[in-house]
Amino acid sequence: MDSINTGDTAWVLISTTLVLMMTPALAFFYGGMVRKKNVLSTLNLSFIMMALISLQWILIGFTLAFGADMGGFVGGLDFLGLAGVGSEPNPDYAATIPFLLFAAYQMMFAVITPALISGAFVERIRFKTFLIFSLLWATLVYDPVAHWVWGVGGILRNMGALDFAGGTVVHITAGFSALALAMVIRARQGFNNGTMEPHNIPFSVLGAGLLWMGWFGFNGGSSLGANGLAVTALVNTNTAAAAAALVWMLLSWRDSRPSVLGIITGAVVGLVAITPAAGYVTPMGAMAIGALAAPISFFAIKLRQSRRLDESLDVWACHGMGGVWGALATGLFATKAVNPAGADGLFYGNPGQLAVQALAVAVTIVFAFGVTWLLGNVLKRTIGLSVTDTEEQIGLDIAEHGERAYA
Repeated sequence: MDSINTGDTAWVLISTTLVLMMTPALAFFYGGMVRKKNVLSTLNLSFIMMALISLQWILIGFTLAFGADMGGFVGGLDFLGLAGVGSEPNPDYAATIPFLLFAAYQMMFAVITPALISGAFVERIRFKTFLIFSLLWATLVYDPVAHWVWGVGGILRNMGALDFAGGTVVHITAGFSALALAMVIRARQGFNNGTMEPHNIPFSVLGAGLLWMGWFGFNGGSSLGANGLAVTALVNTNTAAAAAALVWMLLSWRDSRPSVLGIITGAVVGLVAITPAAGYVTPMGAMAIGALAAPISFFAIKLRQSRRLDESLDVWACHGMGGVWGALATGLFATKAVNPAGADGLFYGNPGQLAVQALAVAVTIVFAFGVTWLLGNVLKRTIGLSVTDTEEQIGLDIAEHGERAYA
């Protein structure tokens, strides 16, 4: 049995805390972009995931993701209710830290992912429906895909797909699930008749800054050790965010003026794109990944707008397309010189890695979009996805929660 390393344990404990902080940070990032009559509702769609998915993860989520492999598709029930997950290390997943700490760290990824999706349908989703959807989605989409990519015996892991911290597991699943839900739920009233101005951009700036900070735990903690790889992932994370923020600033400046909301959106897109590659690429590779992520997501938003699709906060363009680029870019920029446990990408003499990454992306998109579209339609035809027109006009803070953000 491997022994616990106190330095590794301390770093993953800190990283777990940082990743948990990202969910209320996301709440503020999203909350500032909606109208003031819906800000409490939007904040809560993220915050409640810290309660709901935490319990789902303990009861069944962790074992579906990391239990003994069943055909490469899902984990078995050997860790049901965290049975057998204790303070000792685990040779497969947590060689130098308590296995229970690994489960807690992974829990925070499971918590934030359905919260990301909520940006697609804020200002019109029924709270009860969102709770049911999130519970089903975490069980049917997130947990299996986490097993495919990270679980011992998972089909994408066996294929050699690289995803250091969740570009595929978190961002592609969330982004394309958001697209599916946006295509199923009705648009907001007045969506096609003008802009819906954010009510508090400073909230969003605060949220983006805390997300940037928390991402050091998201990516740096995925090394599962206080080591050089954690440092590389942290530097790459910061570099990609900086590059994407600057490029997005220039893109928005070209259109009109340098948008503050655009700059912070660019930073988040850079963070998304570097997530799968953070522990496999050099800082110069990270700079290229971030710089190219910005125009990909920027023009994806333009495309969404031209199609008049009310995907409220552009989860697909930022997380879905940013995650796709990041996963593919891993197949370009990865090098064993950074991480011998990874692989060389196309630019380091291994074109096959890009093909593997592309296949993993395609499989994940089809699965996440398809299951979410089915879930959305079933819920729409049974309990209903959206609030009534009257409730939407009043605002979801009052209609759904009986509270007002601002007296």
